[in-house]
Amino acid sequence: MSTEIFRLDGKVAMITGGSKGLGLAMANALASVGADIAINSRNQVEVEAAAASVRDRHGCRALGARADVTQPDQVKGFVDQVMAELGSVDILITNAGVNVRLPTTELPLEEWQRVVDINLTGPFLCAQAVIPHMVEKGWGRVIHVSSIMGLVGLAARPPYTATKGGIVLLTKTQALELAQQGVTVNAICPGPFGTEMNRPLLDDPEKYQAFVSKIPMGRWGEMNELDGAVIFLASPSSSFMTGTTLTIDGGWTAQ
Repeated sequence: MSTEIFRLDGKVAMITGGSKGLGLAMANALASVGADIAINSRNQVEVEAAAASVRDRHGCRALGARADVTQPDQVKGFVDQVMAELGSVDILITNAGVNVRLPTTELPLEEWQRVVDINLTGPFLCAQAVIPHMVEKGWGRVIHVSSIMGLVGLAARPPYTATKGGIVLLTKTQALELAQQGVTVNAICPGPFGTEMNRPLLDDPEKYQAFVSKIPMGRWGEMNELDGAVIFLASPSSSFMTGTTLTIDGGWTAQ
């Protein structure tokens, strides 16, 4: 089998929350197989620096723009900018997300709403803005970033688990809507990776070990261990796969 089915030459990938962590890792992964990259963040300096790093490393076109995924006008503006500067949006990865670690009885409503807005409404708005361009072209890949916490519960994570579970079903619903229009919609469910979001756990030996004890492989994921799944779902090789989720979790959800 030729590895050409994993190539993304001539494709443009738009990755939300792409200035650091898993978003930046996925941007580099897709750029490594030929894609041009558009990433956003709410920090203009950070996102421009991240785009420059991808461009310098892979020799691709890379755009970094400030945009808040919870604001429909900013989402539209970002998509319009990508279309104007890079020519298309062939791949969408909805990676932007936040977490709040508090139990239900202690969680302020405004914090619940903030997580819902970013983790669930944001992916909906981005997909809503991008899908018409994919349908018009007759080809597209939407990859929503859920989490193992979208499949299993964890105490003191009510908004995070609720939104990531919502992403799993949003993925299935959009997949059914687009199944005959050349656009696939799938989700990835990463386990614990050493991202900035997980810094409170990484810096606390007791909490870190508590997580490691739940992972059959006995360790956290390395950033590059997401590359294969993302390239597969973004490429022609996954053409008969839609509405499903891939877990990359060291075996956590196998228990």
